[in-house]
Amino acid sequence: MTAMAGRMVVLTGATAGIGRVICERLAAMGASLALVARDRTKAESLATDLRRCGAPTASVHIADLSRVSEVRRVAGELAALPHIDVLLNNAGAIFSRRTATDEGFERTFALNHLAYFVLTNLLLARLKASAPARVVNVASEAHRGAKLDFADLQTAHGYSGWLAYKRSKLCNILFTRALARRLDDAGVTVNALHPGFVATEFGNNNGGIFRFGLGVAKRVMAIAPAEGAKTPVYLASAPEVALLSGLYFDKCAAREPSAAAQDDRSAEALWRESARLTGVG
Repeated sequence: MTAMAGRMVVLTGATAGIGRVICERLAAMGASLALVARDRTKAESLATDLRRCGAPTASVHIADLSRVSEVRRVAGELAALPHIDVLLNNAGAIFSRRTATDEGFERTFALNHLAYFVLTNLLLARLKASAPARVVNVASEAHRGAKLDFADLQTAHGYSGWLAYKRSKLCNILFTRALARRLDDAGVTVNALHPGFVATEFGNNNGGIFRFGLGVAKRVMAIAPAEGAKTPVYLASAPEVALLSGLYFDKCAAREPSAAAQDDRSAEALWRESARLTGVG
């Protein structure tokens, strides 16, 4: 398979779960990959495996994406690539207890939303220069039932891990909509997706009853990473979605997200606040 021959894919959250499967499948299709990860040992091992799978190149870029300064730094490395044909924002996590980064951002909001926002904006020039190009944002059906509170966007009051996660996934879809409008006629598309409830290490960073409950749910309801990787690989590579933008996909088909996720006023308010907080965009 050579459907991605000559294409460069930047992927965050590359070393485990659906991220690893996405890498393997795109490598087998002939894509070169730039892997953004926290653990250098795991990333270097994966890069070696990907070159064996058929990737012409597989480079490693280490960053803690919950820190805006780290996102800025790694974006500088990635912007030096000759071209970027696909940016696949996949890294994310859930945290049972509220913690703030050393930059003062609630960790879920920082990792699951601000990292997407900052990295994408800082790579837009390279993506536009590489057009036709694609941005793929891994969101979740967990966005349903969530609403953003712009007076408490980082859930300082009434925090729960599930609430913060649901809101962050709503942010992913709203960001996708706002970015699609800004990229109209730029030759760069952007779409969001639900990968499914996947049996991965997701949530294992937590302890106690939260981790136990999530583990039980995975055993009962979760799908395999290979199944969860299908929609992101489809959006990164399929010719039939080359001209589609601003949409939300599930099981490789466009699906209507929640009403809150289609609120363009909220999307623009989120964009403005994210730009204010990060100095980007």
